[in-house]
Amino acid sequence: MQSFAYERAATLAQAIGAAAEPDTAVIAGGTELLNWMKDGITAPRRLVDLNGLSGLDGVAIDDRGLRIGALARMSDLAEHPAIRRDWPAISQALLQSASAQIRTMASIGGNLMQRTRCPYFRAEVDLPCNRRRPGSGCAALAGEDRSAAIFGWTEQCVATHPSDVAVALAALDAVVHVDGPGGPRAIPVTEFHRLPDHGSVRETVLEPGELITAIEVPASAAARRSHYLKLRERASYEFALVSVAVGLDLDGAVIRKARIALGGVAAKPWRLRETEAALQGVTPADEPALRRAVDAGFAEARPLRRNGFKVELAKRAVIRALQIVGGVA
Repeated sequence: MQSFAYERAATLAQAIGAAAEPDTAVIAGGTELLNWMKDGITAPRRLVDLNGLSGLDGVAIDDRGLRIGALARMSDLAEHPAIRRDWPAISQALLQSASAQIRTMASIGGNLMQRTRCPYFRAEVDLPCNRRRPGSGCAALAGEDRSAAIFGWTEQCVATHPSDVAVALAALDAVVHVDGPGGPRAIPVTEFHRLPDHGSVRETVLEPGELITAIEVPASAAARRSHYLKLRERASYEFALVSVAVGLDLDGAVIRKARIALGGVAAKPWRLRETEAALQGVTPADEPALRRAVDAGFAEARPLRRNGFKVELAKRAVIRALQIVGGVA
């Protein structure tokens, strides 16, 4: 890790101005950024601390929904009584996101800004990785691809996004509020992270100097009846092989509206829109109907050589989560 200058922003305007400068990074909890710096992924010459900014660490709830400040700590949000009651998938995703020590430090905004855990991106040796060394190629295409994407990948990159809570937020139609040199704007969580294309491997839609200020999640019947299910290779903390967030609006025992997002399968949380539409009028107890609806959402899945198991694993996870939320599991 190289030496760097440190300053503490006193105002949001000061933070935005600093963040727009080259070789500058902002820091909140630091649980992700410091790892990047230690691994040589990034080497900023200046760090700007956001923790002195007032009004960005609170939680506000009204009839319209939930507003979370970007600096709110994951541990506080996971244990918040109203979030556990009215947005349970968010609480569940946060509790499965990291160790208790990391959750105590990590901010919700920083969690959305995580970078991929692809071993080629994190490797200390000089391996092809377009995200780390643009134009060098994607080593996972011919190498270890077990944890790679099954949706939305290109030859530029097959990595997945690691955030758990982003999956729950995407399923519940959350919006990210940002501010920057061009002024404030609102971005749906489903549009916040970018899929790789043939001209860019940028991971988010943020422009230089833009910072997350808050996340809003609408109140809804589907949010109150929601669940987050994470499948990983060990019981202790680990990144997801596959995860799913489900929210259901039920009319008695019949699904009126479904909200479903997958994690561990793409460079962003992946909404299963076709499955959501096919589930209207279905009962969670009708497993064959659930299977047909879920199959519809996987028509565009493109597994690689060693991760084809993710397709069936994800399908079963979705069905299981639907049954849990529907009260039949």
